Formats: sequence, C-alpha cells, structure tokens
Amino acid sequence: MKKRKLAKDIDEYVGRCAKDVQRLLTQMRRTIQKAGPQATEKISYGIPTFYLKGNLVHFGAAKNHIGFYPTRSGITAFQKEFTRYNSSKGAVQFPKDKPLPLRLVARIVKFRVKERLSK
Repeated sequence: MKKRKLAKDIDEYVGRCAKDVQRLLTQMRRTIQKAGPQATEKISYGIPTFYLKGNLVHFGAAKNHIGFYPTRSGITAFQKEFTRYNSSKGAVQFPKDKPLPLRLVARIVKFRVKERLSK
C-alpha cells in the first residue's frame, strides 16, 4: 500500500478533502483563527495545528466526523458540554452531518490561548 504524503500546510490538507468536508474544515479554521489570532498555523501529527508557545489545538477530518484536539485541559474544562459528542482525554468528535458547535470551539480556543500565554 502506498503511503500518502503529508500535506505541507493547512490549505493543502483542506484541499485534499471532499467539498462538504472542506466547508467544515474551513469553518473550524476561521473560528480558531478568530479566537486565537496570535497563534500560527502548521501541520503537526499530519493534521492542521495552531501553535502558540506549544501546540494550541489540532483539528482534522476522519471518515464520519471532524476531530478537534484541544489537549486534555481543553477537554476537561468543557467536559459537561461534550455530552452529546464522543470524546476522550484529549479529543472530541463532531459528526459531519450536523452543524459544528463553533461557539464552543471558540470558547475552548480562547481558554487554551490564556493557558498557553500563562506559561
């Protein structure tokens, strides 16, 4: 099986996805950019990453969901709001067939920005 080359940046990553997924990933990206404008973008662990004195948040496309990875602290701080989503210690899964909870994403990113800047 041929291994797929990693995307060089977030534009390339998004561009490789189906149109409906591109729309969701673009919504996530814009929400994160707006909530954490001082963060820089890169690809880390093969997925879109926002960086601010370390990894701030990651996101990416999976078969049936958009994954959002705000680290363990980002999950723990907002655990009660994830009850309708599959989540784990450092990740939450947003179904592709439902609107993304962009306000929640923005709140989590702002929380993570404060956390990163306090280090």
